Amino acid sequence: MQHKNPIHRSLILIILFVQLLLLSGFSSFSQLELPVNTKPEAIRSFVKKQSFIYAIKDSLQLGLDLYTNDSIQTNTKKPCVIFVFGGGFVMGRRDAHIYNTYFNSLVAHNYDVVSISYRLGLKGATKVSAFNIKPLRNAIQMAVDDLFDATDWVVAHADSLNIDTSTIIISGSSAGAIAVLQADFERANGNPAAKKLPSHFRYAAVLAYSGAILSYDGRFRYVSPPAPTMMFYGTADKIVPYNKIRIFNRGMYGSSWIARTCKKQHYPYYIYRAEGLGHEMSVLPMINQLPRVYDFLDQYVLQHKQLQIDISYHDPSIKPLMTMTPAELYKKLGGKK
Repeated sequence: MQHKNPIHRSLILIILFVQLLLLSGFSSFSQLELPVNTKPEAIRSFVKKQSFIYAIKDSLQLGLDLYTNDSIQTNTKKPCVIFVFGGGFVMGRRDAHIYNTYFNSLVAHNYDVVSISYRLGLKGATKVSAFNIKPLRNAIQMAVDDLFDATDWVVAHADSLNIDTSTIIISGSSAGAIAVLQADFERANGNPAAKKLPSHFRYAAVLAYSGAILSYDGRFRYVSPPAPTMMFYGTADKIVPYNKIRIFNRGMYGSSWIARTCKKQHYPYYIYRAEGLGHEMSVLPMINQLPRVYDFLDQYVLQHKQLQIDISYHDPSIKPLMTMTPAELYKKLGGKK
């Protein structure tokens, strides 16, 4: 009887997650028993929302929502956060209510928010395995390509929108966190896909909630400096890799490995390791860790400090919400082994 290599099995299960997790998990996130005062809220009255089409691909109109502070009239250019939603590259919405607290808070702190739609590259995908991760790779590349187009749209309209192009930040949750980390990785490494960005453009920062980077280049490294990167991760998360999973020259590199690489290459980063928590860290920090986010933005973006911060935090009173493995999730959804 032939036994699968455990690394191969792990990658198969991670790919399975990408197809299935948020089809179940995020659609029911609002039903989870979240900590006190973390229930999603409505968009506040001072927030003005406008919608635009930034690209048309495969006959699909890709839209974005711009959130600004309607109570302040100013010609001063403001920093902007471009947000990429989660959904396993299978589903999701740019205006999902679980992100409202995040958007409201960013706007209240003088950041414009651009939340984008993107093509869901794994929707309907089949025959994905450890030896055929092309569908996953294509899905990530589609999301990154759309993010680059959305960035280009924001830069092109920056004057009319009063956006400071030197302080454009990208942020994402779960699959969205994979997309933003991957986008800056490809920009820093001179990937041809990044050439659609304006010449000499650089993201001001990356805010990633439970993300990772997929690389086909063997040893993981940055060729040129990445944007200052803040990462939140639950150490009991069995869904998105914490360190790395590598087969030959292909690897999925998680938050801990990215932080390790940034430390070794002397690049600024901030990682928050929530001991014992799971994949809920793809959402919860956007509700209950916002002071840390603004401290990061103030020091790394506005003050340009080259800091390396690594925090491990454990609160036994906070119980994990999403610690199932991809295999357990698959079983829960009625799949066959």
